[in-house]
Amino acid sequence: MFNFGRKDMEYFAWFVESAQCFNQGAKVMHEVMVDYSAADEKMKRIVDLEHAADAINDKIIDKLNMTFITPIDREDIYYLANGLDDGVDLLHGTLQRIVMYHTGEAMPGAVSLTKLIIDATQEIINAFSLLTDIPKNQVPLLDATHKISKLESEGDDVFRQEVAVLFKNQKDPIELIKWKDILENLEDTLDHCERIADMLRGVVMKYA
Repeated sequence: MFNFGRKDMEYFAWFVESAQCFNQGAKVMHEVMVDYSAADEKMKRIVDLEHAADAINDKIIDKLNMTFITPIDREDIYYLANGLDDGVDLLHGTLQRIVMYHTGEAMPGAVSLTKLIIDATQEIINAFSLLTDIPKNQVPLLDATHKISKLESEGDDVFRQEVAVLFKNQKDPIELIKWKDILENLEDTLDHCERIADMLRGVVMKYA
């Protein structure tokens, strides 16, 4: 089952490329949280990453449409590819809000959340890099998914604490609405990382 030819391996290489786009997008987001003055400049970078992720997803879907036999289930390839692409879209949407809202200096919790997203997307890269031989790589692959779940749980704690601080200290309702929306989007991105981890666990369950 896992004696793949070169063309079969393209799916896995594209997965890793897409995961790298997700990780790079998380780093761009973190850079903006650390230095808001770079937000407009970084918007172009994240748009470029979104286009790159879209192009990779298109290649995967096009190949699926032309291939009868695939190395793992077609549905798994489809959902994993779209999951990675959607992650970059989430980051793009969050950065759009930051620019539109003219948020200024970030809340400490937002900086913490972007750090967690960087770590989670790095584990996503690690996990997808191991898909070429699922039986051999079962343990480290599952370990990567468990780390993602742990990071998502940490993110939930940061999100709840920061929203509590926001409602306690922020007297301007407009600023409160802005930052609550941004924090929710960052937390949604971590949730999405865990959804990808869950999909990967499902693949491991089928093929390990």
